[in-house]
Amino acid sequence: MQSIVESQGGLENISKSFIIGVISLIIWTLTLITTIKYVLVALRADNNHEGGIFSLFTLVRKYAKWLIIPAMIGGATLLSDGALTPAVTVTSAVEGLRAIPAFQDVFKGQQTPIIVITLIILAILFLIQRFGTAIVGRVFGPVMFVWFSFLGVTGLINLFNDFSILQAINPYWAIHLLLSPENKSGVFILGSVFLATTGAEALYSDLGHVGRGNIYVSWPFVKVCIILSYCGQAAWLLKNRGESLGDVNPFFAVLPHHIMIFAVILATFAAIIASQALISGSFTLVSEAIRLKILPMLKIYYPGQTLGQLYIPAVNLALWMASSFIVLYFRTSAHMEAAYGLAITITMLMTTILLTFYLSHQLARRSIAILFFVSFVLIEGMFFIASAVKFLHGGYVVVIFAIMILFVMSIWHKANEIVFKYIKSLNINDYKQQIKSLRDDESYDLYQTNVVYLTNRMDGEMVDRSILYSILDKRPKRAEVYWFVHVNVTDEPWTAEYEVDMLDTDYIVKVNLYLGFRQRQEVPRYLRTIVTNLMKSGRLPEQNQKYSITKGRRVGDFRFVVIEEKMTNARQMSGFDRFVLRTKSTIKNVTASPVRWFGLQFSEVSIEKVPLVLSDVRNLEIIERIIPQVPEND
Repeated sequence: MQSIVESQGGLENISKSFIIGVISLIIWTLTLITTIKYVLVALRADNNHEGGIFSLFTLVRKYAKWLIIPAMIGGATLLSDGALTPAVTVTSAVEGLRAIPAFQDVFKGQQTPIIVITLIILAILFLIQRFGTAIVGRVFGPVMFVWFSFLGVTGLINLFNDFSILQAINPYWAIHLLLSPENKSGVFILGSVFLATTGAEALYSDLGHVGRGNIYVSWPFVKVCIILSYCGQAAWLLKNRGESLGDVNPFFAVLPHHIMIFAVILATFAAIIASQALISGSFTLVSEAIRLKILPMLKIYYPGQTLGQLYIPAVNLALWMASSFIVLYFRTSAHMEAAYGLAITITMLMTTILLTFYLSHQLARRSIAILFFVSFVLIEGMFFIASAVKFLHGGYVVVIFAIMILFVMSIWHKANEIVFKYIKSLNINDYKQQIKSLRDDESYDLYQTNVVYLTNRMDGEMVDRSILYSILDKRPKRAEVYWFVHVNVTDEPWTAEYEVDMLDTDYIVKVNLYLGFRQRQEVPRYLRTIVTNLMKSGRLPEQNQKYSITKGRRVGDFRFVVIEEKMTNARQMSGFDRFVLRTKSTIKNVTASPVRWFGLQFSEVSIEKVPLVLSDVRNLEIIERIIPQVPEND
């Protein structure tokens, strides 16, 4: 509301029809976008009770490969918004201190104390993430119930001053304001109105934490309280329009002075909880992106007992630094709001595209999906155009953040495509006899009872050439059993299944692990189960250990081999492909190692560097043309 009033030049430049029109725009924005699109439609597009743009992508990616593009764009802009939200919400709450006379007397309206308090709160907020969010979770419900009740009651009290505001329920006033000459901002006023619904995408992302049923029960109460608060502020604006009160925030202005400190504390707590929702959502978003192989591996911790609660130090640090930078750069919430909303409109448009594909394949009538697409592209397109003018007023900051994230996503995704295109694979069956001979060759010392190779690529009986090169060439590794393990990330969040193929042997085990995108990829834990089951079924001989602190131990020791492929000969690649692979290699130097990612910290691990040998089809074709021309006697 403060942003809307300032866009018109202050209280002295607004009329009654303008105020009613603004409230009408807010009511119908909350109705069309938050209620209809997200609460009634998007929440039903859940992936085993998980929400968010990447969960939605897993539901529709089978319909078109190019859908990865809107998914990555939406994910990048949502993550950049996750840096801005804590900064703007906490700053705007703390700025309520200005309405307290004692604060004004001491600091004379200076912004520096506001900035210092905000930075301290943000530092504490991001610091506690490593200890888990169970405490925040326990106070979430009661605090938010008090907060929204406070909004509703204070709004209703002020609404008694002028019930004519309720005319805003009629959408006529919203349309009239957009076309009215007294609206000095024209359609661009939607950039300020959009601030009322920026949390809708986060609502969808937090579906897995909150639950659809809880949202359905609570949203009507929350929406009524929000609308009452806006109507109460509007009644105050009607009462004071035409006056010159300077820089005033209608939200705090409607409150009596004796409850101001309580309102500021409550607003700050609400801002912290809202920020926590974005931070937790960002952790979940990044975790899902990693498992979908569109972001590099990062260290992930699970600090709490709550299912799905996770903590990613790199993301936490990046969000804290970005949020602190935004506070120092913009200084006031008014300046931050000038940048706020642009990124999230892009996310919403990308969600609309993915939701359209979901609806078109879920509903018998595709006309409904087309109607949904056209309606919300027009609505959100108007909000995007209105927010686009914010680019030069600070929006470029969050756009730069989003572009940086999108660049990393694009590099990682494209690099995987390139490797799958060029990498050379071999059939294990062609080398089974060599592996058996090595296993039985006692002239070689036993390297380990079980040697486990982790691979990102395993198609049927085809494995990377680098793995067989490591076993037979680099250093012949004699073992009782050779394991080839590939982790497949499923579209369901909590899948934990496996598939075994021993190729008619008792010394080669090819394992496909199927783990949900929210599951920890701790390979040793799953291998213990697989080994036990194979021995019970008689498919794998017991590996009795002569020396062990465990009496009657039947499982031998394991060594995990992690192969790092280094590109050596890439002449047949395009310059762009070489750039992508080299950039990926640079990024990998600052991300988590496969050892920690696959839970191998407490296992015997060998890391080998091997040349990344590429299939050179062009050279093979040249050889095939030359050979027939050679005389037979030569």
